[in-house]
Amino acid sequence: MRRATGQPVDPIEANALHGGRMSLKDSLIVALQTMFSSGVGASVGLEAGYTQASSGLASRLGQLFHVRRGDMRLLVACGAGAAIGTAFNAPLMGAFYGFELILGTYAIPAFVPMMTASFTATITRQMLQPNIEPLLTDFGAPGLADLPALLLLGVVCGLVGIAVMRGATLVEAGFRRSALPTFLRPAIGGLIVGGLALFSPAVLSAGHGAVYHYLAADSTLAVVGLVLVAKVTASSVSIGSGFRGGLFFASLLMGVMAGQAFAATLALVVPDMVQAHNIYALVGMSSLAVAVVGGPMTMTLLALEMTGDLKLTLAVLAASGAASLVTRRMFGFSFTTWRFHLRGENIRGPHDIGWLRDMTVGSMMRREVPQLDADTSLEQARLAFPPGSTSYLIATERGRYLGMIRPMALFDPATRTEDHAPPTLRPLLAHAGETLLPEMTIRDALASFERAEADALTVVAPDGTPVGILSESHAVRRYSEEMGRRLGELTDERRD
Repeated sequence: MRRATGQPVDPIEANALHGGRMSLKDSLIVALQTMFSSGVGASVGLEAGYTQASSGLASRLGQLFHVRRGDMRLLVACGAGAAIGTAFNAPLMGAFYGFELILGTYAIPAFVPMMTASFTATITRQMLQPNIEPLLTDFGAPGLADLPALLLLGVVCGLVGIAVMRGATLVEAGFRRSALPTFLRPAIGGLIVGGLALFSPAVLSAGHGAVYHYLAADSTLAVVGLVLVAKVTASSVSIGSGFRGGLFFASLLMGVMAGQAFAATLALVVPDMVQAHNIYALVGMSSLAVAVVGGPMTMTLLALEMTGDLKLTLAVLAASGAASLVTRRMFGFSFTTWRFHLRGENIRGPHDIGWLRDMTVGSMMRREVPQLDADTSLEQARLAFPPGSTSYLIATERGRYLGMIRPMALFDPATRTEDHAPPTLRPLLAHAGETLLPEMTIRDALASFERAEADALTVVAPDGTPVGILSESHAVRRYSEEMGRRLGELTDERRD
């Protein structure tokens, strides 16, 4: 599955618009491009390759077995969640990644498939690669007195996340406006990232190992501040210059740096308040990832599974919620949905809205509608359409739509006598400037009904020729039926 622009469809877009349908070939190409980008040192995350390949394979299997739309979306979410859970050896986090970021809902019927996929993938990795990252220890338990500072850290991470997303967009726009050929842009971006790596190698690639290093390190404010700025710059330049990848892994290291910098700054202002910088680093990691990627529960579970310490739950969840709230109120997008917005797609998440686009006016309209020339006399119209013969009449002029006529208006008592009867049908026309197009979605159609205050509107071709009619009652009924069917897929109450 490809967009009209020829670009591969990612899991979020596939689940939002295409019922989970993806191209396996395109997904594998994206995975290889991501591996190459990270392999040469571009500051991008590998999650794009993991999720694209896994969800593409899941979608392909769903297409082979001709599964339903809801099951196809679930397969895509299971594939992506299993891949992310395996990458971090965090099966719970992977399952909630699938719920929050790919499926878009916590559906009870999806719980067992999602958990099974994530746990199976994680166990498989442990069998194939036993030497995985150890649990991070020595994290103290934050008290209630620490919560205000941690909430403030969540707010700061939300603002940093917005700056990161804006920065990547600005760099990309700058490269597009430049006179540089497309094939030279990654080279320029690579030179910039390489120059930053001379200061700190942590800016290279995804930074997965650097996350564990800096979580345990006790660095100075100057060091973590400079590494944070360098990583933000490197990620923005890498994405903007055309390297393939995401910001999930990169945002984790940025969050660690932001948390360390916040703790160091707080220690300067209130010396006795910060007892353990690594707590702030861990909370910053989750909070900044929430701001950039989304999924508060996903990132909270990541922190808990990395440490195995449930005492951190309240602090991480509170700060992540604050970051999510700030990002949603001040920006309104995650990095992925922001890029959709820049392309003109109105997607706020993976919630299934593709069926709304499939319900077009052309698929719902009634095609056989009586038509009359607008210059037909009232008497002729009465003879052609006696009371009860039709519910709708369309008036045309030279074959083009001119307006609608209520059939009962032909027999209005005020026009029964010859003295009061209009010579033609023109005075009886209504909704002359309000029409529908066959390609309009049901949402657009319902908005047109409300604007025109009409019970029905004529559907016209681009040349103005009437091709059908759609009533508001029929559109609402079809919308309600389809909505019930989609809800049934989520609750496992099938409607055939």
